Amino acid sequence: MAKNSKNGFKPGFSDRYRIEDGSKFVLADQSTEPAIKFNNGDAKELLEEIVEEISELQNKLYADNKWALLLVFQAMDAAGKDSTIKNILTGVNPQGVDVFSFKAPSTLEQDHTYLWRTDLVAPERGKIGVFNRSYYEETLVVRVHPEILAKQHIDKSLITENIWQERFEDIRHREKHLRRNGTIVLKFFLNISRAEQKQRFLDRIDRPQKNWKFEKADIHERQFWNDYMHAYEETIRHTATEHAPWYVIPGDSKPFARLMVADAVHQALEKLDLKDPELHPGELDYLAQCRQILMNEND
Repeated sequence: MAKNSKNGFKPGFSDRYRIEDGSKFVLADQSTEPAIKFNNGDAKELLEEIVEEISELQNKLYADNKWALLLVFQAMDAAGKDSTIKNILTGVNPQGVDVFSFKAPSTLEQDHTYLWRTDLVAPERGKIGVFNRSYYEETLVVRVHPEILAKQHIDKSLITENIWQERFEDIRHREKHLRRNGTIVLKFFLNISRAEQKQRFLDRIDRPQKNWKFEKADIHERQFWNDYMHAYEETIRHTATEHAPWYVIPGDSKPFARLMVADAVHQALEKLDLKDPELHPGELDYLAQCRQILMNEND
């Protein structure tokens, strides 16, 4: 547990943003502002402590080799997905973490079901897998831009008025299957305001070192803000479950958002009650023999 809890933050604080039953979820009721305001030093210190503990738990996860952890990140552009992933996993053994970013599907990917490309890279037991965007693009971007759906290799008879409910059902079943087989699924929506997104876009334009991050498509997509908010609300409402919860994290403060995500990851790993593997007596005897051989060597 973090030694230096500050400003009212305690381990498990992120639970207030956890949604296991989305039936009454209303996105407009969710704040984009941090519940606690930290100075940069305090936020950084707390995050470093939690990340250090995540690193220790990840080593046990890897050694135990029975569980996997899948972290799914979705958000509007400029919400800070990349930097959040970077900051909460810095210091974690890279052998135990795989990060995948999903953009527009390739021709090969379109020749399979929309879950196929993410199924291929689901985390192995003992590892943390990170999806920067995911199969949820199919209920978000594709829903906002139905012309994308029209171009997919799907027979028109299968694209009915119930397609979004069908995809929610597919996803719920898939995530339940993962959980039943030892993969813990945590989903994060970094919830930023439209005003905050505007400021971050302006920052990318005004600061030469960030110009490369700005794309014209970002401005285009802002026109569909309300459509995206509706799509996110529907997606979270229909796919938030006990076995695969959503965390709707206030995103207007990057330090606070990173801290909440790190806390949620830390709590999930702690609940697994991970322990270093215990060797059988025969294996311990073998180690003792190997030790004796090494001690008897003439250096």
